[in-house]
Amino acid sequence: MKKVLFGLLMAGLVVFGAGAAEKVRWPVWFAFNDVEDIDVVGLRLNLPSGQCEQVTGLDLGIIGRSRYYNGIQINLWRNDVTDTLAGWQIGCYNSTGLGDALGLQTGLWNEAQSLYGFQAGLVNLADYAEGFQIGLINRAEDMHGYQIGLINIIRSGRVPFCPIINASF
Repeated sequence: MKKVLFGLLMAGLVVFGAGAAEKVRWPVWFAFNDVEDIDVVGLRLNLPSGQCEQVTGLDLGIIGRSRYYNGIQINLWRNDVTDTLAGWQIGCYNSTGLGDALGLQTGLWNEAQSLYGFQAGLVNLADYAEGFQIGLINRAEDMHGYQIGLINIIRSGRVPFCPIINASF
């Protein structure tokens, strides 16, 4: 009886382990216009685009999308994280959709629902921001920090619009 129970336990662990191993891809994952429900740990190469559940590490290519991201995301055209970003996005268009961004966004167009960090680009948008925005146009609905640029808008601030520099606390 003990051998049968032990055998069933080992079979269950093997089946469970195989399912978990299918979800995590590392150290390198090549994405070719695919949508995968996987987690990438290491390097993801997007040729031309890739989308997955979570990436931890380095993301390189043309268009990179994921739900959660931890690390450095460098894509020529677009970086898109729909839930939570912890790291650095570098590209023409950087977005965290409806999620939080903790870190740095550098590109032509940067947008975040909630930003805790730094945005540097031509256009920087955030609904809520704690940190800095440096660019030609900076807009935040609510902000605890500084904006430096030609057009600076903090809608909930004492001074909603101020060219060159604006701040709200």
